[in-house]
Formats: sequence, structure tokens, C-alpha cells
Amino acid sequence: MKFKRLSVALTACALAAGLAVAAHAADNVTIVTVVKVTGISWFNRMEEGVKEFGQQNPGVTVYQTGPGQADAAQQLKIIDDLIAKKVNAIAVVPYDPPTLEPALKKAMDRGIKVVTHEADNEKNTMVDVEAFDNSAYGAALNDRLASCMHNEGKWATLVGSLGSRSQVQWADGGIDNAKKKYPKMQLVEDNLETNNDGERAYEVAKEVLRKHPDLKGFQGSSSLDVLGIGRAVEEAGLQGKVCVYGTGLPTEAGKYLESGAINGIAFWDPKLAGIAMNKIALMLIQGKTVENGANLGLPGYEKVTVTKGPGKGIIVRGQGWVSVDKSNYKQYNF
Repeated sequence: MKFKRLSVALTACALAAGLAVAAHAADNVTIVTVVKVTGISWFNRMEEGVKEFGQQNPGVTVYQTGPGQADAAQQLKIIDDLIAKKVNAIAVVPYDPPTLEPALKKAMDRGIKVVTHEADNEKNTMVDVEAFDNSAYGAALNDRLASCMHNEGKWATLVGSLGSRSQVQWADGGIDNAKKKYPKMQLVEDNLETNNDGERAYEVAKEVLRKHPDLKGFQGSSSLDVLGIGRAVEEAGLQGKVCVYGTGLPTEAGKYLESGAINGIAFWDPKLAGIAMNKIALMLIQGKTVENGANLGLPGYEKVTVTKGPGKGIIVRGQGWVSVDKSNYKQYNF
């Protein structure tokens, strides 16, 4: 009888120890967010979301990293290093999605969960998170630009990189919208690259204004495009003569919205996107997935749309864009 009791006690101890190890293993999770470039306001805001997610999930180690300048090769090296470290999940905002395909495939082959953002053409991802329909977003920006231009005149589009899938979709969404609805708008320069650099955007905008002194409008894609364009417009004293719309952050674009050098911006909150990516990465680690119509518990992601991606993964789209101008941008503190 004593032997039987001892055996039961030992079994119970072993079971308890096993559960403790399992619990520890479940907690011992690392999710790394890799952004296009560090040190700019957009991704600083995203990092706030990553850190908040970590605070809300104390058993999960999270952090954000990325290259010091927007460069696909540097981003690729960072991902290769994370694969070697055997992290549990990588949430990446690709600078150039096709460049990352082999590395992301390798990651998934080794059991690492992969989530992407702003890359609905990425084949080697399990879930790509989009804040909204990119073509519709670009068209909405273009409607605002057209209204400012009185539906006619010369205009130009800028993108941070021709490899940045979402940015090109926004620009092309605007171009297609203008072709369909505003025949008197004349696109004179399309999708000029600015390397996700405000200084470069400024130089590009200055050259466009020099080349087309009668230009009436700009539509920018990178969050730094409108800053460079606004600076060029303000410097030339063209407020009220050249209309400027694009993706941007309120705190950065504010001074140009006040001066009239930028007429309006649109954005989604990078903080919420950072949380969404990490939340979905943890779901994948836990063996879960995102269903069509799911509520991620975040503004703009209360009823997501899920569609099949170009590879074996899915695309999760929210309804998270915000449009502001001089009258209401101060409502947003980022």
C-alpha cells in the first residue's frame, strides 16, 4: 500500500513538473518586429505598439529592430540573423517584398511564424496584415487632391520605393481614380522614388516644380514624401497654388498644414498595426488563425476581412484609415 501511495505521489509530482515545464515553454516565446527603417517617426510610433503588446503579455519577449537606412539588403541580413537565433515569430514590414521571399521561406521551413504588413504580394508569409484596401485608400486621397485642384491641372505622384508594394498601390489607386473620374487632370510625373527620405523627397519635389512651373498638385505615398513636398512648396511660396495630399503623421505634417504647404494627409496608426502583427503572430504560435469577420480588439480592426494571399497564407484587412487636414489634425498626438 505504501508503495502504491509513493508511486501515485511520484506520478503526481512528475505530472506537476511536466505542466510547469509546458507552461514555461508556452511563456518562453520571442516575437521580433522588423521594420523598413529605424529612427523615423512612423516606426517609432509602431514600436510603441510593440512595447505595449509586450507589457500586456508578460510571458512573451518582444522587440523591434530594422536597418538604419531604408535598404532591402540590410533588412534581409537582419532577418537571416533572427532565423539563426531561432526566434519564434518574425513580424516584418518589408522594404522590398520580393527580396525577402527566400529568407521568409527559410524561416517558415524552420518552424518560425511569419507575419507581414504592407506586403500583400508576399508569397512566403502566413498572414499579411493590411490596415485597409490599398487601392481604395489611394483613390480617396486622389478625390481630396482633385477637389483642391478643382478637378483639373497637372499633377505628380511620389513613392518611397517602387519595391514598396503598398505605396505603389496607393499611388496607382490615385492614378486610376483620376483616369476614371477627372479627365482634365494631367499626370506629368508618376511614382518618382524618394527612398523613404524626406530630404530626397524635397529635392524631387523641387525638380518637379522647376520642370513644371504650372503644376497644380502632388500625391505622396511615403510618410516622408509630404514633408519634402511641403517644404519645397513653402520655400517657393506656392501655398494655395499647389495642392499637396499624401500619407503622413499629424505631428510631423502639422507645421505645413498650418502654413498651407500641405492641404491634407491620411494615415493609419502604426501603433495599432504593430499590436495587430504581434497579436496575430502569437495566435499562430498558439496554433490559432484569423477568421473572416474576426474582431482583433483594436480600432479599425473590429471586423477584418480575410482573403487568400498569393502564396499559402492569408491577407487580413481592416478599415483603419483616418483623413485629416488643418481643421482636425491636432486631435491626433502622433
